[in-house]
Amino acid sequence: MSPYFATCPKGLEYLLRDELVAIGASDVREALAGVHFSGTLEIAYRACLWSRLASRVLRPLAEFDAVDDDALYRGVQDIEWSQHLAAHATFAVDAGTAMSKLTHSQFIGLRTKDAVVDQFRQRDGNRPGIDTDEPDIRINVRLRRDRATVSLDLAGSPLHRRGWREVQGEAPLKENLAAAMLLRARWPEMYADGGALLDPMCGSGTLLIEGALMAADVAPGLRRQYFGFLGWQQHDIALWRGLLDEAKQRAETGLRGLRSVFFGSDADPRMVQTAKRNAQEAGVAGFFTLDRQDLAHAAPPPGLGYGLVITNPPYGERLGERAEMPKLYRLLGDTLRARFSGWRAAVLAGDVELGRAMRLHADKRYALYNGALETVLLTFDLSQRDEAPREPKPLSAGAQMLKNRLEKNVKHLRKRLAREGVHCWRTYDQDLPEYAAAIDVYGDTSGNAHLHIQEYRAPAEVPADIARLRLREIARVAGDVLGVPRERIAIKTRERGKGGSKYGQLDRRNEFIEVEEDGLKFLVNLTDYLDTGLFLDHRLVRAKVRELAHGKCFLNLFAYTATASVHAAAGGALETTSVDLSATYLEWASRNLALNGFSGASHRLMQFDALEFLQRDRGHYGLIFVDPPTFSNSKRAEDFDVQRDHVKLLDACRERLTRDGVIVFSNNFRRFKLDRVDLEQRFEIEDWTAPSIPFDFARRADIHGCWLLRRRKAEQGVNPWDSAQVKK
Repeated sequence: MSPYFATCPKGLEYLLRDELVAIGASDVREALAGVHFSGTLEIAYRACLWSRLASRVLRPLAEFDAVDDDALYRGVQDIEWSQHLAAHATFAVDAGTAMSKLTHSQFIGLRTKDAVVDQFRQRDGNRPGIDTDEPDIRINVRLRRDRATVSLDLAGSPLHRRGWREVQGEAPLKENLAAAMLLRARWPEMYADGGALLDPMCGSGTLLIEGALMAADVAPGLRRQYFGFLGWQQHDIALWRGLLDEAKQRAETGLRGLRSVFFGSDADPRMVQTAKRNAQEAGVAGFFTLDRQDLAHAAPPPGLGYGLVITNPPYGERLGERAEMPKLYRLLGDTLRARFSGWRAAVLAGDVELGRAMRLHADKRYALYNGALETVLLTFDLSQRDEAPREPKPLSAGAQMLKNRLEKNVKHLRKRLAREGVHCWRTYDQDLPEYAAAIDVYGDTSGNAHLHIQEYRAPAEVPADIARLRLREIARVAGDVLGVPRERIAIKTRERGKGGSKYGQLDRRNEFIEVEEDGLKFLVNLTDYLDTGLFLDHRLVRAKVRELAHGKCFLNLFAYTATASVHAAAGGALETTSVDLSATYLEWASRNLALNGFSGASHRLMQFDALEFLQRDRGHYGLIFVDPPTFSNSKRAEDFDVQRDHVKLLDACRERLTRDGVIVFSNNFRRFKLDRVDLEQRFEIEDWTAPSIPFDFARRADIHGCWLLRRRKAEQGVNPWDSAQVKK
């Protein structure tokens, strides 16, 4: 078993994880823009041959510190390259770097090449050649935080190049993104149920061809003539030929049974001809009907009453003017509504605004990247609603009590929410013991309300079926009282099992909504994680950070999605540093900062354990925000317990604090006791808990604690760091 890493466009990680599990990989876990997995060489070959979503499959060869070019050179030379590359063969190097002293990827690639060539030359005078197009092996080098990972690229070239594309349109859709769209739209299930596939703006035919190959069980890599392992010294030719024979047999069987249910059209006759040639090259042209036709005339083929309309309209980025795009999307929405009743639809829109122009209600939204462009995939159920909606069942006595309480809460809070401009708030928090949940409202920047319902642990004496019924009643009543449709209600449920009650498997939709707080914008995800990306009970704590940040260098430890860093930047911080161990949260943090116009070297994002960062960093900060978890047992850091370790943590922060600096310390452990006896020897401490609890959390005054810590005045006179503006 060897470790591997499959790369993919952002937004496809969870789909790729499931695909690799189906292929037979083990130890599968998603990361940012890729998935780690383990397996035999056969599993790696299968990933290259069968993955519809991966971009590359990397086999790590070595990992080492590379603080300078000499260290990089030595680390690469320590690899025995004769095990991978023949002396007369060719190779190429792909390099990348992030948060490292070596900042130029081209230079990194050059030093790697020199190290490989010199190893061969020193041995017998021979040296391998360079081929950047189709080398015998391709070496991948990535530096992150001065740590180099050297891998063998088994794909050799991006796996989205299936080998059938003869020509493409002006704005081609990558094949792996097309496959992700089809999977998100549930095309395999729809084909199995007898459905058709139709693209009214088919361009070069990518969606239709991927849909046909998927339905026919044709391996996406079957037509590729080149892989990065074909010239590898450890390539198992017999194993690979066996896998190819199996794939060819499956393709022959699948194509014999493929139905002619693929329909495409485009207003540009040149694109129709392009699609025909590509379909011919892919071996599926005989199953296609392709015509030149305007979008306004798109309609279901005769005799087919069920299927999927899927399309990738232009976004106004490359193919047309942005101002004209809403008209096109409105026409698409009108056409779908008028002619495709009973079908499903999936549209890759340039952004949410273009999607909204269709005036259709999306049941799902997924953030996907088409190259560097962030887009949104919208899926729709076009089934006609009953003319007369069914009369809802009457509420139970308990549900009626819940409704009364919610209406009372909303009435009590509404005016103050409007007066203070609060768009995200808690409306219910286990007010009635029988209905054990918290209900939060998230108003997006488009004016739509979303609900986040989080179930609390039900008492042991409450049967599981009763708890489930009450949770359904909570969702129904909250939706009615707050005017939120079911599709905009996210529910986090608890399951009972070994170890007690815990939250069950969460969704992996990658759906983000944009919300506003105090004039700032943040991305929130209500479905994929236990928390949403914005802690509502810390609203006033973030406001305090904003108030204190002016003219200071700001440090945010356990930064999560860096919402406090955004507030500090908006408050006039000279610069911000956000530290978190999770690459996922740091990517989210980056998007939050960029959404508010804060980017560049003044806003650092550091992937570190907080205590490790404080030990390594030599900066000094005028404002430090510390909001640690109750406990952490991450494999990448020492175990952390906020009650046990908070003194150690705050003392480490003190070493990085300027003379007149402030530490804002908070946590959500309700039984937490601040060790004032110890800490007051070094800090002046202000308990700011009561002022930090928002009015909509008044019923939970213990939801968090918050303290402001400053150096004792006796210390301030001897601190050499005499300005809150000093960092280095």
